[in-house]
This record gives sequence, C-alpha cells and structure tokens, in this order.
Amino acid sequence: MGTFFYMLLAFLVGVLVGWFIWGRLRGELDSLRGDLDRTRSERDRLRADSDRLTGELDACGRARADLERRLGEAKTTQAPTAKAATAKAPAAKTGATKAAMQAPSTLMSTSAPAKPAPKKAATAKAATAPRASAAKTATPKPPASKASAAPTTAPAASKAAPAAKKAATGKATATAAGKANDLRRLIGIGPTNERLLKGLGVTTYAQIAAWTPDDVKRIEATLNFDGRIERERWIEQAKLLAAGDEKEFARRFPTAGEASNT
Repeated sequence: MGTFFYMLLAFLVGVLVGWFIWGRLRGELDSLRGDLDRTRSERDRLRADSDRLTGELDACGRARADLERRLGEAKTTQAPTAKAATAKAPAAKTGATKAAMQAPSTLMSTSAPAKPAPKKAATAKAATAPRASAAKTATPKPPASKASAAPTTAPAASKAAPAAKKAATGKATATAAGKANDLRRLIGIGPTNERLLKGLGVTTYAQIAAWTPDDVKRIEATLNFDGRIERERWIEQAKLLAAGDEKEFARRFPTAGEASNT
C-alpha cells in the first residue's frame, strides 16, 4: 500500500514538472515564432524600400541625362549669338572712329570755298586801276570765311565727342558686366548649381537680381528645381550682393558663407 502511494505521488509530481517544462518551452517557441514573423515583415519592408530607391535612382538618371541634353542644346544655341556679338564689336569701333574723324572732314569742307576770293581780287586789279582799292578792301574776306567756318566745325566736333564718349562708356560697361561673380555665396547654390547656371550663361549677381517671374519659371523648368528659387530667395540675395550691401546681406542671411556657400 505504501509503495503504491509513493508511486502515485511520483507520477503526479512528474506530470506537474513535465507540464511546467512544456509550458515554458511552448512560451519560448511562441516568442521565437513572433520574432521570426517580425523579421520577415522587416525583410519585406526593406525589399520594398530597396525597390522604391532603385526606381528613384533610375528617375534621377533619366533627369540627369535630359538636363545634360538641354545644356548641350543651350550651348549650341548660344554659340551663334556669341559669334554675332564678336562680329558687332569691330562695327562699333569703326562707328566711333568715323564719328571722331568727322571734325577734320568738316574743317576741310568749310575751308575749301575760301580760295576763290584771291582770284576775284586778281581779276579786279587787272580790270581797272581805280577799282584796285576796292579789290584790296575785298581781299580781307578769307579771314571772315575762316571765322564763319569755326562755328560750323564746333558743333560737328561737339557731336563727334559725345559719340566717341558713348562708345567708350558702352565698351566699359560691357567689360564690367562680363566679369563673373561667385554665385556660391547665395544660399542654395553649390558647385553643381553654379556649374549649371554658368552653362546657361548666368554668371553675375545682377543677372539673377533682374530675373522676372517668366525667367524664374524658365530656369526652374530647365534645372528641374520646382519652386526652389523663390523658396531660398535667390533674387533677394542677389540684389543685396549686386548692390554691395554686405552688412544687410549678413543680417538677412546669417547662414550664408562669407566666401562660398557650399
């Protein structure tokens, strides 16, 4: 009887211990299954992100190829205009030279008619002796013609001088406008954007400051910026830098670099 009781007690204890161990193992198994499911979902999410990034990379590659094509077309269209500008420069120089040479030509044209006066005096002397005194009084007329020629040449010379001065000032302003500025000082313009803008012929602050809304739309469509110029206030920055107002520029845009905004 006692042996049966002990065997029954051992059986019950074994069942309890087995049930406890099985419960622990089952809990750990369920947690491992949950971790496996989370890992699989994370893997699927990473695959989806990888596919999305691959698609964006392909789109960026196509946009870059399109931009390079547009830049090539812009360079080819700008080449004839540059040749035309270089062809117009000698014409402007010749025009200034002609304007400067107008004064000597007017002097020659006005002084030439004064020569017939001595011939009339000679004919008067050969005709009659009494008229010699009248011929002598008539001979001083050439100085009067010279005096009259001086006022006529003065306006021509005065007209030629402003023309030459205007041509010289136009040449000086063209030289000053052709000097390129450091566009990377503007917030939002780095090395890549500076290279793209210079490829479009934009090299100075004054050009950016003079942009109209149509120019902004055209530049953004070409460079694929989508509102970036207005958002980063390029025109406002360019106006301050073009005017040389460094203090106001530093106050309004403290994050901009002193030398270059990389």
